[in-house]
Parts: sequence; structure tokens; C-alpha cells
Amino acid sequence: MTDIALEMPWLQKPWQVIQNQLADGRLPHALMVNGECGVGKRAWADAVAGLLLCAAPLDMQSGQPRACGQCRQCELLAASSHPDVRVFSPEKSRMIRVDQIRSLSAFAVSSPQVAARKIAIIDRADQLNINAANALLKTLEEPVPDFVLLLLQESGRPVLPTIRSRCQMLSIPVPSLEQSEKWLAGRISSLDSDRQPAPELLAKSLMLAGNAPRLALEYATGEFPALRDEAFEKFRLFMKGQVAVGEAARAFKALGLEDTLWLFEGWAADLARLCAGGQANDHEAGEMLSFLAGINPAWRAHDLLDKVREARAAGAYNVNPELEASRLLIAWQELMPAKRRAS
Repeated sequence: MTDIALEMPWLQKPWQVIQNQLADGRLPHALMVNGECGVGKRAWADAVAGLLLCAAPLDMQSGQPRACGQCRQCELLAASSHPDVRVFSPEKSRMIRVDQIRSLSAFAVSSPQVAARKIAIIDRADQLNINAANALLKTLEEPVPDFVLLLLQESGRPVLPTIRSRCQMLSIPVPSLEQSEKWLAGRISSLDSDRQPAPELLAKSLMLAGNAPRLALEYATGEFPALRDEAFEKFRLFMKGQVAVGEAARAFKALGLEDTLWLFEGWAADLARLCAGGQANDHEAGEMLSFLAGINPAWRAHDLLDKVREARAAGAYNVNPELEASRLLIAWQELMPAKRRAS
């Protein structure tokens, strides 16, 4: 077992896929890795880059190769200065732009500088703008033998079918609660005692993160839980007609557009689960969502999910987060009985 699988045991199976492909000489030229936010896709991709660039992988004969950690390639990676690995991710526009993909394409056809192959990671391939996606197709259609492309996609975020069809697909699972708690406890224990969050905050962060441990760590050590609680309280009061839409929207504005959409998407998904006889993942919102599930058909939940997707697509054009929150709040309040709505 490798270090990445020891650190994050839920990554063991997808890691073994790469080990077997390397040992058998059948690496794909492009691999799309799908998984929820915070399950470790980027850590997995970084480990894969290390394995593929290593000059002398250990245990090749066993079918479970691992990076040696001592060759020049491994040393360069450890120093974050390897010239044959590149990472492309969204910039200020929250999208990956066409000029970034043109840079990737030039990198793909260039000769490796110090390793036997080149690795590129597209972190959030679901955030390629249309021009960037079309430019990427040219690279995918003309694979280069010494180049491997890793595309990371968040679950539920669309990627052009023409891109997906040119990649091998691999999924990263959400770990079990026990695995998440163990990993999170290990990370928290390394913090100074005055920075360690309380156990109840850790449990809440895991709940809010959908059991994704890396996202839960970000929540537990940041401001998100407190901002989410304020936004949820304003949401609850707005649904009862006790505060105006502008006041409720301002609480969501403090979260930013992406976290606002994450919350609304999670609540809409929970509403759909409750309409189908299931349970809400966000148990703190469960009572309100159960009430709504009892008085609305299931299609209303899916309509809300569609509106969240529309808002996420509009985010590429730097929309106003407060206005988007207002629009979604109004859509939610339409699920309430007329006499309970704000005037």
C-alpha cells in the first residue's frame, strides 16, 4: 500500500487502478477523475503525478509500483519545482480560460525537460469555459505518447460529452464516517491546542461537508459554519415571512456565491430525498424541509436544483451574489402556503 492510500484509505482502489495500468504499460492519455468536493481528488492526482514521473518506481514486478522518493524526479516534486508537471485551475473569473488551455497544449507537445513523460492536471475540468473546452478537444484528439492529462471533476458539475468521451473515467468515493473521523482527528491533532475546534464543531463540519473530510477540515478551521448558521436562520425566518428577502439575501452574500449555491443545492437535494421517503443529510434543516416535502410534489425540489444550476452557470459572468440569493430565496418561498409568505 502506498503513502496516499495509507493516509486516505478510501483512495486505495482508485490508486490501485493507476498502479496496475503503470505496471501493465497501459496508461491512458487522459483520465477524468470524478468525486465530491473535499474527498481528496487533488491529493490523489498529485500522488499519481509523483508515481508517473519517478525515475525508478519500486515494486514494479509486484504490480503495485510506488515512487521511490529519492530520485531527482521525486526530489523536484517534493520541492514543488518539477518542470514536467503543470496544474491548471480557475482564476479570478472562476473559470479556466482558453489561454490557459493553449498553454497546456503547448506543454503537451513539448519535449520533457528532465523526466520520461509530462503530466498536466486540470483542477476543476467542470469549470472550463466553452472556448477552453473546445481548445482542449484538439489536444485530446491528438494524444502525445509522453503526455498524461488528469482532469478533476466535481460530482454533479457537467463537462462537455465530447471531452468525457475522449477520457477514461475514474471515480473517487466518499469515505465512510469512521474513515472521515479518523483522518480529521489526525489533522486536528497536529494543530496548536488553541486552534483545535471543539468535537461538536468537527461533527457539524463533517455533516455540512457531506462527510468529505478535506472539506470538513476547511470548515472546522474557518468561518463557514458560523456564516452558514446565520444564513440558515435568516432563510428560516424568511420562509415564515418574518424577514424581508433583502435581509435574508445579505446573510448569504457574506458566504459568497459558491458557498451560497452549495447550501441551496444541498437543501434542494435533501428536499428531493424527503419527498421520496428518505432522510435529510442536513439534519438541522430537516424539520423545515420535512414540512415542505409534505405539502409539495417532488418535482418542485428538482425545479429548485435546476435554478441552482442556472445560477452556477451565470456565475461565470460575475453575477451579483446577493441578487442570485434573492432569486433563489423567492423560488424557495413559493413552496410555502400563501398565508405564510412575506408580503
